[in-house]
Amino acid sequence: MSIALIFRAAALAAALAFAATLPGQIPGALHGQVTDESGAIIPGATVTVTGVGVTKTATVDNRGNYSVVGLTPGTYTVRAVSPGLELGTTPAAVINPGAIATLNLQLRVATAKQEVTVQDNGGPSVSTEASNNAGALVLRGVDLEALPDDPDDLQSDLEALAGPSAGPSGPQMFIDGFTGGRLPPKESIREIRINQNPFSAEYDHVGFGRIEIFTKPGTDKYRGQAFFNFGDTTFNARNPFGPSEKAPFQTKNFGGNFSGPFSKRASFFLDFERRQIDDDAIINATTLDTNFNPLPVSQYLATPQRRTTISPRLDYQLNSTNTLMARYTFTRNDQQNAGVGQFSLPSAGYNTLTDEQSAQVTETAVLGLKAINETRFQYIHSLVSELAANTLPTISVLQSFNGGGAQVGKSYDYQNHYEIQNYTSLNLGTHSWKFGVRVRSITEDSISPQNFGGTFTFSGGQAPVLDANNQPVLGETAQISSLESYRRTLLFQQLGYPMAQIRLLGGGPSQFSLSGGNPTAAVDQTDIGLFIGDDWRA
Repeated sequence: MSIALIFRAAALAAALAFAATLPGQIPGALHGQVTDESGAIIPGATVTVTGVGVTKTATVDNRGNYSVVGLTPGTYTVRAVSPGLELGTTPAAVINPGAIATLNLQLRVATAKQEVTVQDNGGPSVSTEASNNAGALVLRGVDLEALPDDPDDLQSDLEALAGPSAGPSGPQMFIDGFTGGRLPPKESIREIRINQNPFSAEYDHVGFGRIEIFTKPGTDKYRGQAFFNFGDTTFNARNPFGPSEKAPFQTKNFGGNFSGPFSKRASFFLDFERRQIDDDAIINATTLDTNFNPLPVSQYLATPQRRTTISPRLDYQLNSTNTLMARYTFTRNDQQNAGVGQFSLPSAGYNTLTDEQSAQVTETAVLGLKAINETRFQYIHSLVSELAANTLPTISVLQSFNGGGAQVGKSYDYQNHYEIQNYTSLNLGTHSWKFGVRVRSITEDSISPQNFGGTFTFSGGQAPVLDANNQPVLGETAQISSLESYRRTLLFQQLGYPMAQIRLLGGGPSQFSLSGGNPTAAVDQTDIGLFIGDDWRA
């Protein structure tokens, strides 16, 4: 090789090295989220980026996100595939020097014919992913549709699927990463994860009995849906423990959601739900008529319930690396004539009202090519009140009836919940680090004048035998019922007998209880939690 040729090769290598350091050649990155047509994320999907003479692939993680790094500036075509799903169009992504581009992909049901070959490989396929433990359950799509529409039934079924928890407080429920809060309507739920990665350091309890719920984000096109469920006593059989006629029962459950874009950077999602239950309590008791004779009582009493929920959500892309999510929820639940039924008469009823308002804000920042930081804040204000129908003392005649007034008085319970989180995820080769801090605080003010009106209890017992004129038969005693003890009390009081003599004749309450003092209480509590965890693939 000649000396001139050697010099030319050295000059070319130096020029290439210099060109690689130019600002226009600084590599960029592409990230985004992969969902289906309903807005549910698709973990495990494969994303392929092709252009500028290179082809790179990435796998969508459990949160539906993908990230492709080290891309030379230029225009790339992006494809995404998942079993049974395909990308309708092939979008293009422009990568600028040193910038992180965002491209969200939406897959639809594939129309192409598929063939599946099943082979016996000697054992089941096992995944070492921490989120794919054997007891984990992920519900989305048709699995969500199979769950009940009624919010109370939905929560009961989810708690049953989660099973018993490791602590005394029952299953833990997380809404978009926050603890506490009301269960959102089923139509606004994107995905439910149960008992996933139970030993993660991120949570303050062992994850058995943990329910994680993720709500739907806004969409790039205007979409909406509505539903209406109806039930009536016409379709029900008569309750065998009630009167001969059917109880006037009716239930209505309706609502819907609407989503779409605000601008090129913002989208919204709004859901609404209303539940009306016109049910009845069945009273089967025995009281006394005006002549102090036993009087059976069998009747229905209306106990209407109403539940209203409305929740708007806003998703906003602040810039190429930062996104913001804000969500507000209002829930009101009220019931009339609570506490009535069986032996409890209408006078012992009370009304309940529960109001809850919550606000959630989440800011997500992409810190370079390998790190993501999430900052979350939540505030919940709740009010629970109970109002008795009257202020009379309670009269409890065992196995016969409960009358008088309900001893809840005017009860109120105010709670304020505050929660702030800052979590960072870091991918370093075979290590996936996650660390952060969470601070929770609660203030509670309660007014509970329980049993401030007093309770008279009649239980019966051994007493003299009375003749037809209600006079004691000398030397004869018998076991009398609680209703007979109550009857003798009213009878002899009407005849002007003093209470001491009434007691000798088998009347008078066996117990009287009364509470007093200051019915108010206030409690404040704050807890702080730090965690760090590393998932390592050998």
